[in-house]
This record gives sequence, structure tokens and C-alpha cells, in this order.
Amino acid sequence: MTQPAEDQQGRMAALGRALPGLAMLRHYPRRWLRQDAFVGAAVAAYLIPQVLAYSGLVGVPAVVGLWGAVAAMAVYWLFGSSRVLAIGPESTVALMAGSVVAQLSDGDPGRAIALSAGLALVVAGWLLLAWLLRLGVIADLLSHPLLVGYLSGGAVLMVVGQLGRITGIEVTGSSIVDQLRSFLAQVGDGAGNRPTLVVALVTLAILFGVQAWRRTAPAPLIAVVAATIASAALGLADRGVAVLGPVPQGLPTPTLPALTWDDLSTLALAGLGVAVVAYSDNTLIGRAFARRGEPFDANQELLALSAVHVGVGVFSAYPVSSSGTRTALAVSGGARSQVYSIMAMLVVLVVLLVAGPLIADLPDAALGAVVIFAARSLVSIPDYRELWRYRPSEFALALVTLVGTVWLGILAGVGIAVVLSLLEMTTRLSRPHDAIQGFVPDMAGMHDVDDYPNARTIPGLVVYRYDAPLFFANAENFRSLVLDAVDEYDDPDEPVRWVVLNVEANMHVDVTAIRLLVALVHELHDRGIRVGLARAKHDLLLQLERSDLLDLVGRHMVFPTLPTAVEAYRAWVAEQAEAG
Repeated sequence: MTQPAEDQQGRMAALGRALPGLAMLRHYPRRWLRQDAFVGAAVAAYLIPQVLAYSGLVGVPAVVGLWGAVAAMAVYWLFGSSRVLAIGPESTVALMAGSVVAQLSDGDPGRAIALSAGLALVVAGWLLLAWLLRLGVIADLLSHPLLVGYLSGGAVLMVVGQLGRITGIEVTGSSIVDQLRSFLAQVGDGAGNRPTLVVALVTLAILFGVQAWRRTAPAPLIAVVAATIASAALGLADRGVAVLGPVPQGLPTPTLPALTWDDLSTLALAGLGVAVVAYSDNTLIGRAFARRGEPFDANQELLALSAVHVGVGVFSAYPVSSSGTRTALAVSGGARSQVYSIMAMLVVLVVLLVAGPLIADLPDAALGAVVIFAARSLVSIPDYRELWRYRPSEFALALVTLVGTVWLGILAGVGIAVVLSLLEMTTRLSRPHDAIQGFVPDMAGMHDVDDYPNARTIPGLVVYRYDAPLFFANAENFRSLVLDAVDEYDDPDEPVRWVVLNVEANMHVDVTAIRLLVALVHELHDRGIRVGLARAKHDLLLQLERSDLLDLVGRHMVFPTLPTAVEAYRAWVAEQAEAG
């Protein structure tokens, strides 16, 4: 093969990795099209009423959700690595976006659209930076207990945020406490619109009834269509029921939002929180639904979500993520590829082009009911039971995150969740399991003496294992525990003469740990105790080569296995006996 041909093949391979959708279409079997088309229509039936409702969480006109859905699906199939992931507006990310937009828009719908689009572009920037730095690990910043608490807190905020919508009461206040106080005060004064409340309650009854009848049926679509027909037939708008009103047809012209640098700087930190949650949702759902052997590239998803948010931002929509409900529907319907998303996008486009007048009578209270219906799926009582049964401390972490999210807001809740996750991880690493190792009769190898009452150590030899990487947060703890072990096994008749550190779990060390290790070796040497290292991985040895530690210990005291360390100790004892 000639060099130009090889170069062209390499460029095509790189393009295929960056744009998996092209490879998918190139090898797409035509026999799959019928199935993907049916699944796409079913997913669109779920998506349309949901995204109309989620726009209310952001504080933008309902049609903006449809714009965002089209832009997200139009881009993701090209960049995404998942065969079935359903991308588009989703409740938690919409709620986060709304908490930012509401503070800056002052109730101006036009400014709210510009701010939400700007936030989407900021999210795109953060995700692109994470992709360039290959930070796919960012999805692991939220542990399961904290996700449980965060999602539950988001559900509470969603429900409280819809109280005015489903009752016709004008609720004021930026915090949940202020909103509840405002709502309860007006309820006590007899405020509200009874037909509005009836519409919401009937819509909820239809939603739960349809789900109980058939879980795969598009309950939101059925409920919203029924509410729209009833609204038009009964003239509910004349009875004080707020309705959607005229809906702009078609898509907006792609443009950059008219925002100042002050606006963008204000959105920067909020955009980071949205990016973390959107990407975490995307990765968790993508991994959960990936079939065995199917690719799901966490770093590619960063690029895909970044491209999606560029598309969403220039089409004047708000940040998006993936939907577990719609993804599950696609999987259960037998989706073969992201072609189903293309089909769903075409259905939404048809709605945008011709269905505007048909949904003008859609009651706002019905959309509020859809949001409440979606919120109930964010609260998982079995997860709380599992956390309590497995580890009460993780149950407590979930509750702290829940309360923080409700009390301080959705963005603060994300920050609390990330900080608690990092603190929990650091705490576990700073105080890990450790062991004195000895021999157990009729068992090969060396084992933790605390696990076996009949385990025996070798007189004069302490074999110590510390089950974590060594870094600034645990280095002093490591030093103290080694010295405690020496003191425990030191005996006037048989003093400790060797300490062998089993470093198989210590893959990495930082400068703080190196300095304390050097000090520890000096301290043991001053007590006449030799120090050895056993089972050191190559990566660790490369790090230790950059310090004076190996020369201080002595390279002859670095052992590949524990048996070789024990043999060396016994040989040394024999030599000392002969010399004495």
C-alpha cells in the first residue's frame, strides 16, 4: 500500500472514531429501517409532551423544548457512541437551567431564551475542554448514594415549582421556603382557580391510570391530548384556565444569543454544574443500557454532548441530557440503531411545522401534571432501603444531599454532592484497611493475622500491608501504623529486626508520602531495624527511582514476592547467628 493511500485510510479511521454515526449509516442494514421507524414514532410520542412541560421548568416558552429536542437528536446520532441512548430535554437538567435563568431573566421570556441558549453554549465549552483533557472520569464524581439524594431533592423542587401551575395561584419567591410560604398563604385566603386544579388532577389520574394499564403506552401523550380536546370543547380558557396559546411554527434561525460578557461569566460556574450532571446522567444511562460487547466510549460521549449543546445553543434552546424513560422505551421497542432518533426527530419536525394550532388549547395545568408525573420517577424508595441495609452512613449521605438540594437549590445540591463524594473518597483512602501478615497452617501464602486466630508471624519480622495509594492525606497515618506494628511485635527476647512493607496496593505516591517514607526508614534504621519492600509494581518503582528512597533502603532489600522476602530474612538471621 502506498503512503498516500495509508494516510487517507488513517484519516478515514480517525473520522470514523470522531463521528461514529457515519460508520453506522455506512453499514446500516435496510431491513432494520421499519423497526427503527416504529420505535422513533413511539419515542416521539413520549418526548413531545415531556419537553413541552420541561420548558416550564426553565421559564421559556413551551416550543423551545421542541427546538432543543430537534437540535439534540440531529447532532447526537452523528457523534454519539451509544446505539440506543435517547438525547433531549430532561427534567433534572432543565430544573438546573431554570434555577439560573430565573435569577437573571427578571421574568422576560426573550431574555430567558437568550440566557438558556447561552448556558447551553457554556456547557458545550466545559464538555469540550473535558474531552480534550480526556476527563471521562468526571462521571464518577457522583457516587450512587449522592445521586439518589440529589435526584430526590430535584423531585421535591420540581413538585413545589408546579404548585402555582396546577392551581392557578401566582406563587412568588426564589427559594423553596418562600414559594411554599407564598402558596400556603394564598391557599388560606381562598386564591386559585378550581377548573385549573381539576384539569391537573384529571391529567394526573390519566397519567397514572394509563401507566398502570400498560407501561409501554405513551401516557404523557394520551393525557395531554385528552386535556387539549377537553380544553377546546369546554372553553376552559374562558374559565380562567391558562393555555399554551399560539405556538410559533418551524425552527428558529440559527444564531448566537445576544449576551454580554458579564452574562457569560455569571453562567460559567453554573454551566460547569450542569455539564457534570448532564454528562453523569448520559454516561450512567448509556452504560446501563449498553448490551454486552457493544461500544460505549465515555470520552466520546463528552465530545458528543459538547456538539449537541452547540446545536442546542444556536437553536435558542436550553441544556439537555439523556432520558432513562425514553431510552428504556427504545430498548423495549427493539431499537437497532440511532436511526430511531432520526425518525423521532422527523416526527417532532412535523409537529413544529403543522401542529401549532392544534396544541394552542393545551392547558398549562396539564403540563404541570406531566412534570409532577416525571418527578415521581426520580425518587427511589428501594434505593434508600438498600443504602440503609448496606451502610447507614451512605444512607445519611443521601439524606444530606437531598436536604442540601432542597434547602440551598439545585446547583448547590450538585456542588454538595460532588464535595461529599470527594470527601468520602478521601476519607476512605486516608484511613484504609491495613494488616500484619503471617502464615496460616495448611494455607498457601501470607494472610492478615486478624482474620485467622491461628495465624503466626515470624519472630523478629514484621510484614505490613497498607491497602491504599500513599498520598498527603494518609502518609502520616501510614507512618504511625507502621511504628505501632513495630511496637506491638517488639519483644525483649525477640526484638523486631526487619520490617517488610508489602506495597502491592501502593500504586502511587506523592511528594508528601515520599518524604514521610524517607523519614520512617531513617527512624527505623536508628532503632537498628532494616526496611524492605515487597511486591512493588513497576510503576511504583519508577516513581521511587526519582527519590533517594531505594538507595536508602538498599536495592538488595527490594523483593519481588513475600516468600523471597521471608527467605532473605531467614538467611540473614542465619548469617547473623554464624557471625555471632
